[in-house]
Amino acid sequence: MPKATEVLYYLVHFQQLRSIIQWKVWHNPVHERDESKETESVKACFKYLDLTSRSFSAVIKELHPELLLPVCIFYLVLRGLDTIEDDTSIPAKTKEPLLRKFHENLEVDGWHFDGNRPEEKDRELLVNFRYIIEEYKKMKPAYKDIIRDITEKMGNGMADYCLNAEFNEVGVQTVDDYDLYCYYVAGLVGEGLTRMFVESGFGNPALLERPNLHRSMGLFLQKVNITRDVREDFDDNRKFWPREIWSRHVDKFEDLFKPENKEKALNCSSDMVLNALEHADECLYYLAGLREQSVFNFCAIPQSMAIATMDLCFRNYAMFQRNIKITKGEACQLMIESTQNLQVVCDVFKKHVHSIRKKNRPQDPNFLKISIACGKIEQFIESIFPSQKIEDVLAKNKAEETKAQPGDKGDTMILFGAVATMLVVIAVSMLFVAWMLGARFDTAYVEFKKALGELSAQFSGQSITTGTENGHGEL
Repeated sequence: MPKATEVLYYLVHFQQLRSIIQWKVWHNPVHERDESKETESVKACFKYLDLTSRSFSAVIKELHPELLLPVCIFYLVLRGLDTIEDDTSIPAKTKEPLLRKFHENLEVDGWHFDGNRPEEKDRELLVNFRYIIEEYKKMKPAYKDIIRDITEKMGNGMADYCLNAEFNEVGVQTVDDYDLYCYYVAGLVGEGLTRMFVESGFGNPALLERPNLHRSMGLFLQKVNITRDVREDFDDNRKFWPREIWSRHVDKFEDLFKPENKEKALNCSSDMVLNALEHADECLYYLAGLREQSVFNFCAIPQSMAIATMDLCFRNYAMFQRNIKITKGEACQLMIESTQNLQVVCDVFKKHVHSIRKKNRPQDPNFLKISIACGKIEQFIESIFPSQKIEDVLAKNKAEETKAQPGDKGDTMILFGAVATMLVVIAVSMLFVAWMLGARFDTAYVEFKKALGELSAQFSGQSITTGTENGHGEL
């Protein structure tokens, strides 16, 4: 049952309500999950998928049957790993071996973990992890190897941070540390998914030759989440914004949340947005390498959500006061647009990048860098989908030529008139100068008239003589 505030909101924002209705009523999945053919363990896996992910659950369920269960299991395995890493109630000496050996437990029938605190939101997934293990062991060896490999890498990376006392006490220090952390928790996900896409034939093998692309896919999403969730993380006594960035603006991280430092906080958030935007163009490049519509949708929707969230966060002080997110109506509109093709997704990016550029302020220390970052994204999109197509240019030129033809005669007359006018002006000017120098135009006129009379008389005499010689007398 929707809340009264939501009803009032959508009555005012009718376009968003329309987007929700369109998505719910008219959206046709590329592939539909057939529950009638699923075992109890498979149904349990999708149950926990729904419980642990609001955003990814829907798009995973629409994947091609070849990838449906492998991606679902991959997500749940990493969610289980993340649930252990996130639980601050688990001592480091207990957490560290759990993270490092998590990939080994995938081969242990019936393995589960019930050591999370009761309020941990995804605790039930680990308590009933036997269902995930059961389906994992039934998968194709290639997919199993990918999941196991990524889980091992991610588990070791998380364990390293778990044992890092400096990280636990003061948070991320440098931008390089920030990138490495995001790589472990999200960049590796991009690597695993890319390997699955290529293995299934739904991704261009060249994507594996350019690891920076799938790395950017993961880092962009993770950095957007970290930027947006700054208030929530601060309340949980966690600091993921790198000290190298926030120390440029305030002395202590907690100073960002003081009202008197509002402008400094906004400038700091701009710094974080700038850091995330550097991955945006490579995300679009990656999407161009996907060969199947459901896989494209699966990857494009989160990226569109991310750029919209960046737009929402940019110079928005509310993010320091509460957890902010795009509305359900906006999310539905983004999903409608992101399930079409790359050009439409690029249009989504252009719209939000343009919005960020409009909100950018010269007073912001990163004003120029943000403008350049936005321009880089727009330039990349223009290189793929030029706003002015060659066919349009040729058609425009032809229309202009056709339009110009009827006016050729008129142009000639105008030119002739201009030349004649110039000659008259020159003649009048010369006469005026001559008069100023003392020329006697009255005498010249008399002489001209006299000469004209003599010439006229001469012609008259010739006419009379000619008439007599021909034998005709005077009339």
